[in-house]
Amino acid sequence: MSGLIGVVAETDAMPEETQVTADAEHTGLRRNLGFRDLVVYGLLFIAPMAPVGVFGTLDAKSDGAVALVYLVATVAMAFTAFSYAQMVRVAPQAGSVFTYARKGLGEGPGFIAGWMAMLDYLLIPAVAYLFAGIAMEALVPEVDRWVWTGIAVVVTTLLNLWGVRAAARVGFAVLAMEVAVLLVFVVSAVVVLVRDGARRDWWSPLTGDSGFSLAAVLGAVSVAVLSYLGFDAIASFAEEVTGGSAKVARAVLFCLALAGVLFVAQSWLVALLEPVSSAELAADPAKQGTAFYDAVDASVGGWLHDLVAVSKAIGAAFAALAGQAAGGRLLFAMGRDRRLPHLLARTDGGVPRVALLVAATVTMIAAVWAARQDDGLDHLVSVVDVGALTAFVLLHASVIGWFAVRRAEGPPNWLAHVVAPSIGAAILVAVIVEASPAAQVVGVVWLGVGLVVLAVQGTTRASTRA
Repeated sequence: MSGLIGVVAETDAMPEETQVTADAEHTGLRRNLGFRDLVVYGLLFIAPMAPVGVFGTLDAKSDGAVALVYLVATVAMAFTAFSYAQMVRVAPQAGSVFTYARKGLGEGPGFIAGWMAMLDYLLIPAVAYLFAGIAMEALVPEVDRWVWTGIAVVVTTLLNLWGVRAAARVGFAVLAMEVAVLLVFVVSAVVVLVRDGARRDWWSPLTGDSGFSLAAVLGAVSVAVLSYLGFDAIASFAEEVTGGSAKVARAVLFCLALAGVLFVAQSWLVALLEPVSSAELAADPAKQGTAFYDAVDASVGGWLHDLVAVSKAIGAAFAALAGQAAGGRLLFAMGRDRRLPHLLARTDGGVPRVALLVAATVTMIAAVWAARQDDGLDHLVSVVDVGALTAFVLLHASVIGWFAVRRAEGPPNWLAHVVAPSIGAAILVAVIVEASPAAQVVGVVWLGVGLVVLAVQGTTRASTRA
């Protein structure tokens, strides 16, 4: 705790000039987003049918208890959502976890939180763009996936440059399409189950299809929580929402709860339609990636397979749009506080276009490079998650630092401000430990680079003060 107090003292010692500059630029973003817009951005980033790509893996890992996996994952991520709701009230500004860690822990941890989140916000859109390119190549094989990937980047970047409100309107239409396809799947699955019965026991999505294993379920949860990455992007728009920080907090919690309901429902239904057992999927990893589609093909028909594929192609591109918008605002906030080049803090008509273009450029390079490699998707997926999870751990620490260590708002609520964030941080640390070795190596290297940058900045500032 003494370390936390020390970095908090460092925050209090910020140069007055830096604080004034940040305050003067605080009005650079335009407030024109409502509650619905925030939910649209959150759900677009998460994607309502996120389980499609990982259903087979989760089913195999959990011994068939895939709905329970998502139920537990929703509860686990609720701790992180709750910490976001606590800190967005304290610091309703762009920058999300970067801003919160600065408040609760100090300048150094704040920079590291933003630096680690940057890895997530810049590369998750690249994964989503690549998903869109792969899906479109499957539908139009004459055009290479890297071309479709590049087109998706250009189209969504133009929408983001147009403005957050315009992008939210188009995003709402895309989200409505995704939800409509999901409803078609649900209705079709229910009709087939009523007519033909279930392939597995009705309660097997909760209990497993070959016996229950708590260890297996928890192991699958470490993968399932990654489906929720994106709801936190809502907090990045705190300076652009009308109605105050309470609306942002409600949107974060609502988005997570709704995503949890959708994930549990669709994974339950597809598990009942699955023609092979979880043990067979575990024995043949090659079948896991297409398990959702295979179950739909076998039970409903190829037409629904194609409909879901088109929805995933479009939805993935607009998930990247939301991620790119959030990444741009993170760069904007770090540039405004002079933790990255100050040019990133420029706005044009309330839109951080410079930051958005930088985010789009990095994403374009990563996505197109991966699209041209046979194993490009594996490389990207293996590294995008550790950054976000590390930033989330610092988010939980920020709650403890602000409310319990600094006692900035009086005596803390020990359950809300210590116990809950401690549990949330412990869950995330366990997930990081379960991550792939490649992801852990990239995370450590990226963290090391961030520490070097932080040290150089500290030396430069000390010289300036002298």
